[in-house]
Amino acid sequence: MEKILIVDDEEDFCYFVKKNLEAISNYKIIIATRGRKGIQIARKEKPDLILLDIMMPGIGGLEVLKKLKGNEKTQNIPIIMLTAKDEDKSRIKALGSFCDDYIIKPVENLVLKGKIHKVLSITK
Repeated sequence: MEKILIVDDEEDFCYFVKKNLEAISNYKIIIATRGRKGIQIARKEKPDLILLDIMMPGIGGLEVLKKLKGNEKTQNIPIIMLTAKDEDKSRIKALGSFCDDYIIKPVENLVLKGKIHKVLSITK
């Protein structure tokens, strides 16, 4: 069973995604609602994939991304960035920081599942 860590400060969104992904796939979903907690969980659990929101209070998603990619234990975990902002600047920054894909919220379940499947199949 593949593990997916969702790091997003919007709890309702996290549980919505968790419920939908578990209903259509055999994933174990772990949730962190703060960037620092997401880093800790990623280091401990070593998920197969991380869904990471860009805009969060405290440590933002791009800073979390830099910390994860700069750490030996987490640098190879694929990351899909999530954001509600459709700005090219954020997209370029995220891709330049080694994220594996980028999704603008709200996202349809089949699109999310497709992107997750694509990233996981590339990294295996």
